[in-house]
Amino acid sequence: MHNSVLRQLKLPRTEINLDIKKLGNHTVNHKSMPDLDDETIRKEVMDLHTTMYEKFNYEMKYIRPPKGEFSERTLQLTNSMGYKNVMWSFAYEDWNEDKQPDQAKAKEKILNNLHNGEIMLLHGNSKTNTNILDSIIKESKNMGYEFKSLDEFK
Repeated sequence: MHNSVLRQLKLPRTEINLDIKKLGNHTVNHKSMPDLDDETIRKEVMDLHTTMYEKFNYEMKYIRPPKGEFSERTLQLTNSMGYKNVMWSFAYEDWNEDKQPDQAKAKEKILNNLHNGEIMLLHGNSKTNTNILDSIIKESKNMGYEFKSLDEFK
């Protein structure tokens, strides 16, 4: 993987055991795409794309714009590069490691906002998410929800 991605994951190379068939592009440096020129966007996207292909023989096809920030231009550009843009339909403030949400309140917020077709944004650096994810999945399934890959959405 690209070194900046490894740093963001905070995992040494030897601890990565991902099902990369579900891994999408999020660019190398997590910069707001509308602020970048086309050449820089291509580099941000394709540097990561090329690294994933060279190291894992995997072609990414989905992209989530960093910070959820996009424009008509950036959507058209990434689409022309063969990517399908995917946006989340639920997110909450969980990314700040110094200001982690209360676990009970976070769980309640997530479960109260479940909806069909949801794409939930949960940040992997969140200690709260790490602690509640198992129960979120179990309770969501008990409520009748299923978890599917993006390829299964129609």
